[in-house]
Amino acid sequence: MASPQPQSDGKRTTPKRRWNWVFSDWYRRALIWKFEWQARLTGRGYTCAALDGVSEYNITINSDQTVSCNCQDYEGLGHLGNLRNNTFAEVFHGPVAQKFRTELAAGKIPIPTCVRCSDFKRLPPESPHTPPPSRLPYRAIMLENTVRCNVDCTGCARETAAGLRVNKQLTMPLAEMEKMGDIVQQLGLRQLFYLNLGEPFLSPTIGPELAMLRRKNPEMRIVTSTNGVLLNTDAKREAALNFNHIFFSVHGISNKMSEKYMHRGHFDKAYEAMKMMAAYRNARGLTDPILEWKYLLFNWNDKPEHLAHAIEMAKAAKVDFISFWPTNNPVWGMSWRYRLGLLKKFGRKNWKGLENDLRPPPLYGTRVHRYYEGD
Repeated sequence: MASPQPQSDGKRTTPKRRWNWVFSDWYRRALIWKFEWQARLTGRGYTCAALDGVSEYNITINSDQTVSCNCQDYEGLGHLGNLRNNTFAEVFHGPVAQKFRTELAAGKIPIPTCVRCSDFKRLPPESPHTPPPSRLPYRAIMLENTVRCNVDCTGCARETAAGLRVNKQLTMPLAEMEKMGDIVQQLGLRQLFYLNLGEPFLSPTIGPELAMLRRKNPEMRIVTSTNGVLLNTDAKREAALNFNHIFFSVHGISNKMSEKYMHRGHFDKAYEAMKMMAAYRNARGLTDPILEWKYLLFNWNDKPEHLAHAIEMAKAAKVDFISFWPTNNPVWGMSWRYRLGLLKKFGRKNWKGLENDLRPPPLYGTRVHRYYEGD
């Protein structure tokens, strides 16, 4: 049976027309100009850790078996190929990927997403136009089981990407997911990020998917991100035990506060999902999956009293971490308190922003997984 279409309205079907995306696209164009001129003036080109095969994140298998070079391929410009037609190795070393590598080394920007991607790097002075040899990914990739979502975030242009999925396949069938499990196993991945542009728990086969992936890859770290609202049954909580780490993207301490960014979300339901997942795991004497409240910082939810209250709520829910993440999208919502260094007391500074480890001894301060790179 075909997967139901995602809910839509006029604003949701054209997210790239929102002012924040118009500004973001303009800013990318300015950065392209800057980086290409920088390459001309210095004689040094660029490389991409994702295309070199050493990224911790970005290479993405989408719900229709297309492969993208980045996690924000809203317009399909980063499509490298399709696993319906070629093997993963053929796609990764294929003509599109090689064209991107060649252009980067020559100081050209192949797609606008490059300039705001963490895997975009300058080549060293000693080899200004010679990128490192590429290898198949082994650290991590992303796998999107569905591009459907029950919420509409201001900083996400998911609907644009969903419209590009081949044959409108918004959710990957279980039979195709079995193939993905084999690919992941063959690559010998350390980590799998089971997420991209959709809500993973919208898949009707989330239980069998995760059980299969864990069976085929027993030592691999599997990470997901959810808005939490649909992690609401014991069957889904049992499936979630296959994860090593679950990020709950919940941005505020009330429905009104979180709704300003995550439209159609529901703070109370998401918070209850965090509590219930922690209770379900703890009742079984388990420490995995790690449960982390991911709180994006905006200027409407970043007052000291908001963060202090969120930390107390996280403790009450018995999650393992709460982290506060700065973001620039939408630019008018940027947390100036964070940028001015006024929130330092609300966590340890690291790559996320500010992190609070709430685990009891002896787990407090320990690595969450042997493959986790941390800082």
